[in-house]
Amino acid sequence: MTEPEQSERLAQLEAKINALKAREAPQKRHQDEHYSQAHLAWRMVLELVVGLLIGFGIGMGLDSLLGTLPIFLMLFTLLGLAAGIKTMMRSAQEIQKEQMAAANKTGAEDKRAENGD
Repeated sequence: MTEPEQSERLAQLEAKINALKAREAPQKRHQDEHYSQAHLAWRMVLELVVGLLIGFGIGMGLDSLLGTLPIFLMLFTLLGLAAGIKTMMRSAQEIQKEQMAAANKTGAEDKRAENGD
């Protein structure tokens, strides 16, 4: 085989490889997005549950220490719930900011590509 034939075959092979990669890319991105969303959902659930458990533990500890009715248990469980919800909302705001920044960045890159910059 001559050198031009080899380079032509190599170019064809590279084109086939790039076509296969392009076909697989959207599927992989969707799987990554799904994993990311599930990860974020579990993070929020855990933040809420941990807040409840910490409040429950503190309230139970105070009640047993002071020998009171389960007033501290109820009070601190509610405070733990409030803290968990507050943490969850803060996380949601952070995630939203990150996604909006990524969308703005992608939009700016698309505009640059359309303008030929």
